[in-house]
Formats: sequence, structure tokens, C-alpha cells
Amino acid sequence: MGYGVFIHRSDSIYDDSPAERYQFPQIYLGRVQSCVGDWIIYYEPRKVADTRGYFAIAKIERVIADPKAAGMYLALVEPGSYLDFVTPVPFADVSGAPFERGVLNNEGKISGRAQSAVRPLSAADFNRIVELGMDESELVLPRTGEPVQPTELGEGPQAPFEFEQARDRASFTVSRIVRDRIFRRTVLRAYSERCAISGIRLINGRGRAEAAAAHIRPVEASGPDIVSNGIALSGTVHWMFDRGLISLSDDLRILVSRQANDLDSIHSLINKNGIAFAPERLSQRPHPHFLQWHRENCFKQ
Repeated sequence: MGYGVFIHRSDSIYDDSPAERYQFPQIYLGRVQSCVGDWIIYYEPRKVADTRGYFAIAKIERVIADPKAAGMYLALVEPGSYLDFVTPVPFADVSGAPFERGVLNNEGKISGRAQSAVRPLSAADFNRIVELGMDESELVLPRTGEPVQPTELGEGPQAPFEFEQARDRASFTVSRIVRDRIFRRTVLRAYSERCAISGIRLINGRGRAEAAAAHIRPVEASGPDIVSNGIALSGTVHWMFDRGLISLSDDLRILVSRQANDLDSIHSLINKNGIAFAPERLSQRPHPHFLQWHRENCFKQ
């Protein structure tokens, strides 16, 4: 087992779904297999416009031959392990020094390893990048009434991860409480703290966002903590979404159930154009895969 870096871009030609699978050619088979049972960091190349850099972690469960593409393989992600970084980490700091020291050669210059789509990652580099990526110093607080951890109010020290030394390397776990907190932060930021259905953005004087981060496919139904499986919703709208009174089409048209008992009130809460507000970045918009699940399993036709 060992840590790794997997390069992924939202316009990839590969059949990637970061929270579920990573497709790759046979040339990288050995490197990917060495990551099975351990954590990897996703990285978006610097040549991508508005790159996210190092943007998420996931745990590789197993590797299989791709049944749909000869000569290709799939690294399957352990369900529930994927997590977006609160703050994407650039390739290098302001001085130009890379955070991933393993890409440097003996002369201290960036080597060809930095171009590899899959590459091993030292425990030190992994810890450094994850700690930067999980910096929650600028959390937007949830609306009153949601569970709030003391650290979110600045009332105590923050400990988002539990690090344990194992032999000569580090391992870590991410609690559900921390996952919920990070998911809330990344989703609300993607939507600018605005309810996707009503378009309303309310932030009180203490920095509390009225909107909440909702999973489109719930965690209880194997929904991952990825922004494209999230949507920012205000309280009443969130309640309606979870109970299937509203849903979204793949092109983000707002759907209203015919079983709702007060259609006029529901329509008064919806954007006038009938289209949900969406993040600017395409990769953060609700994915059709999750929207289809919601329509088929939650939405009352």
C-alpha cells in the first residue's frame, strides 16, 4: 500500500467519476495497484484554466479491468471515502517551491515525474497537502438550528483529522462530523451561499448562512460527499427536496410534484425562470447521475 497522486481534469477523455472510479491505461497498472487499500490525492494540471490544483482525497478499494474498454482499467474508489478539499492546494507556494516534494530531482528542479498521470506520493507530501487542503479557517456557519461544532464558533481548538503513526508512515481517518462540516463548506461556497431553488442569499451578522448543503443522493443511500452530489437549499426548500415534492431535470429545470397540496405556495418559492441557480464551474454543478437517482427514488411524480 502507498499514497498516490491521480491527475484528473473535468474535461477528461477518460471515463472518470472521481468519487466512484478512475480509468487509466495499462502503463499505470503497477502504480495504481500499489495504492490499493490506501489514499490518493486528485490533482488538476496547471495548464487547465482556473485549475483547482490538488482538490480532493479518496481511498482506492480495488482495481479491475474495464469491461467496456480493452486495455483500460478502473481504480474503484471505496464508497464514502471521497472528500473535496475545503481549499484547493496549488502546485507550488508563492516562492515557486512545489508542495509535492517528490517531483523534484537530485538538483532540486522539477522532474518529468510531475507529468505522470499516476505517481507515488510520500507520507510527508500527503500530510502536507491534506493539511493545507482541509484548512477550515474561513468556514461559513450554518443557519440557526443546525448542529454546530464548537470549533465552528471559534470556541475551541480544531482537530479535523486524527493522525496516527503506523510504522514509518502516517494514516488518518475522517469522521462523519468533519465530513459534514467540510461538505457544507464546499457546497455553500460553490453556490455563493445562495439557495439554488429560490435564489435567496441570507447571511446574518454573525456570518451564518441560511442555506444548508443538501446531498442529492443521501449518504444513507451511498451518496458521496462530492460537490456535484450537493446543492445549497434554504430550510423549507430543503424539506421539500428531501420529501420529493421538488426535484431537478438534468438541465436543472425545477420540477414540482403533482402530489403537492399547495402548488401556488411552492411556485412562489421558485426562481421565476424555473431554472435552478448553479455554480459557475461545470464540475461542481449537480451531476445527471445523482439527479436521476433523486427523480427515480425520491421525487413524487
